Order: sequence, then structure tokens, then C-alpha cells
Amino acid sequence: MLEKLAKQTAVYGISTIAVRFLNYLLTPYFTRVFGQETYGVMVDVYALIPFALVLLSMGMESGYFRFATRAEQAGGDVAQGKRRLFATTWGFTSLAALLFFAVVALLRHPIARAMGAAYTGHADYVVWVGLIILFDVLAIIPFSRLREQGRALTYVALRAAGVGVNVALAFSFGLAGLYATPFGVGWAFVANLAGSVVTWLLILRTTDRVVPRIDPRLLAAVLVYSLPLLVSGIAGTANEFLDRQMIKYLVPEGAMAQLGVYGAITKIAVVMVLFTQMYRLAAEPFFLSNFRKTDFVAMNAAALKYFVMASMVIFLLIAMFRDAFALIVGPQFREGIFILPIVLGANVLSGVWLNLSFWYKREERTSLAMVVTFTGLLFAVGCNVAFVPRWGYYGAAWARFVSEAAMVAVSFYLNRRFFPTPYPVRRIAELVAVALAAYFASGLLARWVSCVGLQYVFNLALLGGYLCYVVRRERIDVRALVRAALKRG
Repeated sequence: MLEKLAKQTAVYGISTIAVRFLNYLLTPYFTRVFGQETYGVMVDVYALIPFALVLLSMGMESGYFRFATRAEQAGGDVAQGKRRLFATTWGFTSLAALLFFAVVALLRHPIARAMGAAYTGHADYVVWVGLIILFDVLAIIPFSRLREQGRALTYVALRAAGVGVNVALAFSFGLAGLYATPFGVGWAFVANLAGSVVTWLLILRTTDRVVPRIDPRLLAAVLVYSLPLLVSGIAGTANEFLDRQMIKYLVPEGAMAQLGVYGAITKIAVVMVLFTQMYRLAAEPFFLSNFRKTDFVAMNAAALKYFVMASMVIFLLIAMFRDAFALIVGPQFREGIFILPIVLGANVLSGVWLNLSFWYKREERTSLAMVVTFTGLLFAVGCNVAFVPRWGYYGAAWARFVSEAAMVAVSFYLNRRFFPTPYPVRRIAELVAVALAAYFASGLLARWVSCVGLQYVFNLALLGGYLCYVVRRERIDVRALVRAALKRG
């Protein structure tokens, strides 16, 4: 069973990394084209977009997966049941997106004033971003359908098409000198919108001519399942973007410049985010399928261990070579590279919390998600208010870490109380402890040895040592894995 999950994760992983790498090319470009404050506008906007997507999707993605499984269990005309589910969830989210855009367009000037001085003369930014959100929401449920059908390559190909258009136009606008015009960073939003529209047009071809049509009874049932996930999703996503807003409103001077630096450094940690995302894309429909409880418990426990193992390898790779990774962003943004290990640690905890969430989604106890995410939100608000005015973006990074740690703690407690899962806690703690020992050893050497070349040699030895430890401790048959990969290739 876990082999199937690993295979799906690999498919989503390799292709998702390729797609996101295209989009990632914009980070070194924009951090060299724009100054700290202007790039801060992009960081601000692209932190708000995911929040809007979570709000407008209303937890329907997980609801779609769960009710698709119910349709299979019910028997009868399964295909027709899934078509009705798709039409209902797609219709409802599309209606919500259209109403949202209408409100945004009408209130663009008040919204621009509320967002701060950087937007008061550019209410048109609000409209362009509203359009991006509209077309992204219109595509959410069709993409969920592709995931439920296991069509990973189609999923990624459509994502790649939209990202390709976005990247090509973004570079083209730069070559044409449009970023130096009064509209400035708005051209980046235009490029993004073009990519979103192309993606939506292409994904319409995968819908088998299903027309969005709401079945009230089915919608009511899906909402009962999904709305707790919506509330928890709002709180969870608020944790993701709250640090940006706190920097913008709580830093006494140079807030947008600090926001730009913070956003640029968090982009360097994108490899960890990519790993968690590709795992989620494969694991969510996998774990919400119709497994027996005993199988689910065993697989979920094992999956968490292997997730942490892979995450710590990525953590060491980026954290120990952060000076090299700093070259990704422009020179004026590298001053904040010291917060990178904290951001990476927060991203690892985010993935652990993801693994700890599957059981209550499977058991349809989604109200517990609210307990977890509101705990995280409470810690995020408190820590940001305490840390950001004093430490700026350094405080925001620690606030994010503490918030993610609190959610992991509460998730683990709820699991032990309501759905005991034999997670190998001691083994996981050992994997983390050995990785952190390697990281701190690297830091101590950097203080004693000034030669960067020697530091890198020592860090490579530490990373290789950790990999050997993992292979030996977990008795991983590397040769068998290589043979299997070559055979599949």
C-alpha cells in the first residue's frame, strides 16, 4: 500500500518540482528587478491570494474526495454519482468566486486604502488580483477531480502550461521595460492572470462536458463535512499569511522593505514547501480512500516516519549550505539569510501536522481541525504581537515556528485521545536529534574555520553521514531501490 503512495508522491513530486521550478525562476529575477519595498508589495499580495482561495473553496476539495469514496461504496451508477458530485461542488465554488469578484471590483478603492499606502494610487492592482483569484477558484474542483481519478500527469501538465505562460510573459514584460512604467509591479499580476486564464481554458477540456449544477441535498451533506475544514482552513492559512501582515502593520519603520526581505528568504525554503505539497497531493486522496482501520493506522504511522526522514535531509541540505542558496535572491535581500533555518523548521512542522490531520478527515470528525488551527492562530497572533515590533522579520519567523509547533502538539494530543495511532515517536525523535546535531556541528565549524571551501567539505561529510545513518538505521535496501527505479524507467 505504501508503495502506491510513494509512487504517486514521486509522480507528483518530480513533475511538481519541474513546474514550480519554472515559477521559481521569477524569484531571482524579481528580486533583482524590484527593490525591497516594491517586492514587498508582491509578497503581500501573494500571501493574501492563498487565504482567498481557501475561503472560496470552502473545504470542498477534501469534501469531494470523501464523497467520491462514498459514491463508490454506495454502488449503483458510480459514474453518475461522481458526475453529480462534481457538478454540485464545482457549481457552488464557481458561484462563490463570481460573487467575490463582483464585490472586490465594486469596493476596489476602499480595499486599496485598507491595504496600505503602497496601494492607494493603484486600486487597479486590486481588480487584477481579484481576477487571478476568480480563475484560480474556477479551476480548483476540476483539479481535485483529476487527483481523485489518479491523473497526476494530466494535472501537472495543465499546471505547467499556466506557469509557463506566466513566466514567459513576466520576462517579456521586463524586457519591454514595462516594470519601469507607473503601472510597475502590476504587470507581474497581468502575467499571472494570463497563466490562470490559460489553465482554466485547458482544464475545461477535462470536465467531460459536465455543467456546473447544484444539487441542494447533496450540497448540504458536503457542506456539513466541509465547513469545519473551511473554518480550520481559514485559521490555518491565516497562520501562513499573518506574519506578512504583522510585519506590514507592526514594524515601526521600513515595513514594506522588511516584508520584501522576509518574503525573498522564505522563497529559498521552497524545496521544503514543494516536498510537503507533492506529498499532500498524493497522500490526501490516498488516505481518504476506503481502507480498513487497521491498514490506515499502520500506513499513517509509517508514512509520518518516512516523511520526517526525508524532511530532515532537505533541512540539512538547505540550512548547511544557506550561503550558496542565498545567491538565488538579489544582493539587497541576502541580509535576512540567517532566518532560513527557522523558516525551514516551521515548514517541517507544517508537514508533520499535515500527516496528523488525515485520521480526523477519514473519520469525518473535521470539527477537530478547528481546535488545531485556532490553537495555531492564537499562538501566531500572540507571538507576532510580542516579537515583530521588537525584532521585525526575525520575530515573524520565530512566531511562525512556535505556531506550527503548537498545532503539532495539539494534533498529537487529539490523536492519542480519540484515534490512537502507533507513531514511532522515539524513532522520529532520534531522526530529528541526529539531524540537529549535524546542523549545530556545522555551525560550530563555521565559527572556527573561515575557509568556505573547508566548511563545504565538512558539511558534505555531515550530510553524507546522516544519509548513511538513515540507510543503516532503517535498513533501506538502496540497491533494490535503484534497480526498481531503473526497471520503471
